[in-house]
Amino acid sequence: MELTLTELEQAINYWRGLRPSTGSELALSSEVNTLASVYAMMIFEHAKTMPLESLDSAALRLLQDWRARSS
Repeated sequence: MELTLTELEQAINYWRGLRPSTGSELALSSEVNTLASVYAMMIFEHAKTMPLESLDSAALRLLQDWRARSS
């Protein structure tokens, strides 16, 4: 199964809503930071999709949680 860039953006926005940036430095939450790393890699590689099996367990769990709560 593939993760699209649009889905990843939606998941990031979902987690940003639940776990907004904090402090005067507006640090990203661990959830958003995990998914932002995937996003950065996709942008760097000009990838529009990414196989779910290529994600680490933390990112995969966040995406699964987002999908379960968004359906």
